[in-house]
Amino acid sequence: MSLTTYWLEHAWLGTHVEPGVALDVSAEGRIAALRTGVATPPPGAEALRGLTLPGLANAHSHAFHRALRGAVQVGSGTFWTWRELMYRAAQNLTPDNYFALARAVYAEMALAGITNVGEFHYVHHAPGGTPYADPNAMGEALIEAAAAAGIRITLLDTAYLSSGFGEAPNAHQQRFSDGSAEAWAERVSALKPREHALIGAAVHSVRAVPADQLATVARWAEERRAPLHVHLSEQTAENDACRAAHGRTPTQLLADHGVLGPRTTGVHNTHLTDTDIALLGGTGTGTCMCPTTERDLADGIGPATRLQQAGSPLSLGSDSHAVIDLLEEARAMELNERLRSRTRGHWTANALLTAATGDGHASLGLVDAGRLEAGALADFTTVALDSVRTAGPLPRLGAETAVFAATAADVRHTVVAGRHIVRDGHHTLVADVPSALAESIDALRS
Repeated sequence: MSLTTYWLEHAWLGTHVEPGVALDVSAEGRIAALRTGVATPPPGAEALRGLTLPGLANAHSHAFHRALRGAVQVGSGTFWTWRELMYRAAQNLTPDNYFALARAVYAEMALAGITNVGEFHYVHHAPGGTPYADPNAMGEALIEAAAAAGIRITLLDTAYLSSGFGEAPNAHQQRFSDGSAEAWAERVSALKPREHALIGAAVHSVRAVPADQLATVARWAEERRAPLHVHLSEQTAENDACRAAHGRTPTQLLADHGVLGPRTTGVHNTHLTDTDIALLGGTGTGTCMCPTTERDLADGIGPATRLQQAGSPLSLGSDSHAVIDLLEEARAMELNERLRSRTRGHWTANALLTAATGDGHASLGLVDAGRLEAGALADFTTVALDSVRTAGPLPRLGAETAVFAATAADVRHTVVAGRHIVRDGHHTLVADVPSALAESIDALRS
């Protein structure tokens, strides 16, 4: 069997930082063996200097939102005024320009140490709602973009059928809608997984999928044992409208229609009642926190500590891509809680890295990723410990340094399936990522 060997100067092994680790990668792109106590690089091994972590999992992404960075910071407003700007960007997407944009965005993610993205995808059809010749042209563009950028993707194909509790989609939303959950299921069933891509499902929100059609989406995911994600209680206005329409909270409505469970992840989970928290935790439903987006949109701070204590696993996402930096998302989750509670230390650095790695991958259906151990996918990333942000602390404090001091700019290497995607801070497949981003975003303006 052909093996590639990497020597990790320091490696985070889930509970501690270990110096001098040799990691063998099989031809199939999995970790074949991991040996500790290897003080110097073995002959022929590739040395990764710094702190090597399992690849980061970005559990919640809307790739086209990257085009909004900067533009939505002009003036003031609310989530709802921000949404109008988002709709305008969505209207200009085509399969070709979406591929170009997503390829650049996913390359930016690779530069940030992200090896797997959960793409919450709802721009399905042409403007006006007419399907493309291939009804999954937009989803296929995203899958191919991830391959071109060298990372894995879980395409969370999203049911989006209503503008709000049974109302017809508005003009902007027509290209999101399949008309019914049954038609959504028929279309998405034609999407096929491949080596770098899994197919999952999403309910956009309780306002966007009528209650009597929620079970159809949940059943599709259950039959395929696929991940199922849902925007949940991001805004108090959604909670109020749900109570007015159904006499219960969004979480309770999802529970009543069989949506909750261990393969389901609620995204944001910001404005919850005690009963909601107990329902999510009791069913093992996950929580994906997106702190940089939640603060950018003034959404609020979700009860992440209480959710985890109740039994809801935590993952992290960059969502609107105000920034793409999973280390910042991990740091922000802890620092937000410190501001709210005025106490420190709600999660250890190890716990925050677990949310960014193993638990994030699990929420996307990859239970064999997010760990540096034999048998796992050989997806990992190396963070510099000698930059102006990270120099100084003892290497054994590498987890704390990564979470509380490092940024995406400190990512030195990213390896996916044993293959170098980012080497010494440079993407190996996309030669000029900033130019690719600028050009693809500019194309949406024309």
